[in-house]
Amino acid sequence: MTVSTRVREGKHGEPIRRTSDIEEITNLYFIHPVSSRLTPLLADLHVSPNAVSFAGMAFGILAAISYYRYQDVRWVVAGFVLMILWHIMDGTDGQLARLTNSQSEFGKVIDGICDYTTFVAVYSALALALSVQFGGWIWILAISAGVCHAVQSAAYEVQRQEYEYWGMDRKSAALLALNAPLPDVPTAYFPTRVMHMLNRLYVGVQLRVAGVPAGFDEKMAACLKEEPAQAASLRARYRETFAPAVRRWSILSANYRTIGIFICAALSVPQYYFLFEIFGFSAILAILLSRQSARYKRFLRELETVK
Repeated sequence: MTVSTRVREGKHGEPIRRTSDIEEITNLYFIHPVSSRLTPLLADLHVSPNAVSFAGMAFGILAAISYYRYQDVRWVVAGFVLMILWHIMDGTDGQLARLTNSQSEFGKVIDGICDYTTFVAVYSALALALSVQFGGWIWILAISAGVCHAVQSAAYEVQRQEYEYWGMDRKSAALLALNAPLPDVPTAYFPTRVMHMLNRLYVGVQLRVAGVPAGFDEKMAACLKEEPAQAASLRARYRETFAPAVRRWSILSANYRTIGIFICAALSVPQYYFLFEIFGFSAILAILLSRQSARYKRFLRELETVK
């Protein structure tokens, strides 16, 4: 298999890059193209996706150290560049996992931990720097912003995964069934059970904040099973219905948080970023959830006509 082919698809023929028709614009034209060039090089060097995740986390922690000195614009620029490098690594680990067919629950948990560690580090660094001026209450603001961030990110990621799975038939995007039994593994593989439980917990949180109606996945799966001849048209209808909406959800992606942190830090007012995270992004999430709920209801009615 040539390098150019490996950049396009993994061992099982599934594209290694995420779906372009719902991709956020900075990912589409900068982050993921860079990641796509890096991915085959790392594959040839036998670098694991988890190692790439940890490298990205290291860039994120270095960004936090830089943002701690936000009153010097040179450190702000350094922090922004380091965050961009984290984004590139964050795009590369997933592409590398798909290219080498090494996706796993362990990898998903590690990727999530590394991503959240980056933002926890940056928020903590800014709060620590701001506490000199504003006192301890700034930590309440930072922690509140972090909680809101976690909820918003979980909701956005579910929208992406649902689209990849139902609209594009990408099996790697399937969410873990919450009622699935834990894997029956020997005691020596206890860490596998722990990772399975952590992944189940995270997926449970995602589903509760994403606005996906109860039973939707089951109904979609039943329709695809009962009417296999209509599967392609059903997936096309799903894409037509949900693609524009998922593109709008990208405002809650990490990319815009990175830009927001940079702008506020460059203006020496990072506390305003925390406020916008709490009130601005949360208001956007509420609007998106309301519209998505109506969209799901409309599509569920369409599913009834398929049966």
